Amino acid sequence: MTKMADNASSVDIVEGCRLPVLRKNQEHEDEWPLAEILSVKEVSSRKLYYVHYIDFNKRLDEWVTGDRLDMKKLQFPKKEAKTPTKNGLPGSRPGSPERDVRKSLELNAQSASAPSRGKTLPTPLSAHNELHATPEINNHEIKKEEPDPVVQITPRSDLTNNVSKCLSGVCTGLVKPHFNNNFPKSFKNGTARRLIPPQPGRKRKANCGGADEMIKVLQYNNNPQSASVFLPPPEDSQDSSDGVPTAPRMTGSLVSDRSHDDIVTRMKNIECIELGRHRLKPWYFSPYPQELTTLPILYLCEFCLKYLKSLKCLQRHLTKCHLRHPPGNEIYRKGTISFFEIDGRKNKNYSQNLCLLAKCFLDHKTLYYDTDPFLFYVMTEYDSKGFHIVGYYSKEKESTEDYNVACILTLPPYQRRGYGKLLIEFSYELSKVEGKTGTPEKPLSDLGLLSYRSYWSQTILEILMELKPDNGERPQITINEISEITSVKKEDVISTLQYLNLINYYKGQYILTLSEDIVDGHERAMQKRHLRIDSKCLHFTPKDWSKRGKW
Repeated sequence: MTKMADNASSVDIVEGCRLPVLRKNQEHEDEWPLAEILSVKEVSSRKLYYVHYIDFNKRLDEWVTGDRLDMKKLQFPKKEAKTPTKNGLPGSRPGSPERDVRKSLELNAQSASAPSRGKTLPTPLSAHNELHATPEINNHEIKKEEPDPVVQITPRSDLTNNVSKCLSGVCTGLVKPHFNNNFPKSFKNGTARRLIPPQPGRKRKANCGGADEMIKVLQYNNNPQSASVFLPPPEDSQDSSDGVPTAPRMTGSLVSDRSHDDIVTRMKNIECIELGRHRLKPWYFSPYPQELTTLPILYLCEFCLKYLKSLKCLQRHLTKCHLRHPPGNEIYRKGTISFFEIDGRKNKNYSQNLCLLAKCFLDHKTLYYDTDPFLFYVMTEYDSKGFHIVGYYSKEKESTEDYNVACILTLPPYQRRGYGKLLIEFSYELSKVEGKTGTPEKPLSDLGLLSYRSYWSQTILEILMELKPDNGERPQITINEISEITSVKKEDVISTLQYLNLINYYKGQYILTLSEDIVDGHERAMQKRHLRIDSKCLHFTPKDWSKRGKW
């Protein structure tokens, strides 16, 4: 059992202890959330405690003084219990079918995730660079294509009292339904046929038909019938098709990995960064050189991103640094906004410095030296002094999983101003030029997931609201057509439609219901979205990176 400290004065707080800590919430009111002590240090004969607030994002972690700790509710770390033995072997746990299946799936995923280029894994910058989430590995089976499913727009009056019966066979929407596996078996000649009678209270996987099945669209329905049937995808699913964790990616400059997780990387190591006219408070650990982590301020050149230990060093560097924009080719400019394409092989130092800076604000990636397989697209804002970095995204030169984004970041001074969506829109604009559909590499950060869901929702609703009736018939569109128009991957289109609770199953067809609330909300959101990519201002020629000479 957890021990409780009764006498605060006689208790020495150690790492791993838990207790309530005083902090201010968003309304600037006092609250006492439970926190874990990660580290203790003494500065000027005063003890400081580094705390992580349980169930809060790590970017809120901070050093606090002893007067903010509620010592009366101190909980000491629990002693680790010995694991039960199996067959007399120490340390082994009793097996279970569920665990055995999960383990076998993990082993299969690991073998599937081996690097394809035959290169050895890159050497990490630091043994303390971690990732705190696991990306998915796509293992798609080749299936015979089925005829197109359709989207039609139907007036509310066409709905009958039998809608709820038709909907009873549809289950809670999963983020990535494998529609090609099950759907064709239940469709014959364009009509739906139930193979297995549904059991009361039991939900089935929503398959949404094949990607080409036509889906009808109902507009302006105040009470969407699907609201009680299709629930939003789980927040932590990150478009994963099942709940089984898969092996992490092990290639690239910022990759997913948990192999080096320890107490050091759970703590911010940089106090403050000065970048141009901005001072940034890092959110997470970044593997800058150890001698720089003790400085009150780390200075960065805003054009080449070189890190320096003092203002005097920075001033001396600026007399020798003639860059006034990121290295690489400017492929887009409209107004003051520009995008530069940077090759991770040709501009190694800049790419590595960019990754070090990005790691301060990305908790779910691990940083490696190897930037060769990556392209970096840096968004800048121009003024009389030069092109100032606003954000960036990176992508693999060759992606077998159709990823068009590996890492994406808008720097904190520019957040909540529409630049994140602009980065996302630009990534899909390049995918359109390449003639591909794309998806961001999983896992996404919490802010990244919100930005992508918002972008997907607005983009798809924009397409659906522009559909016009054809000869009095309801407008129709396929999932594939939406994907081709937007370059958004089919799985992301389906997950977004389910997240918005738009899909109904009615009279043997899948119908999209656009309520007045959804339409009004979309119109309000689009009025606020002033920054958009103009394809006429893009000067980009895609390369065939499969040819080694291009590297």
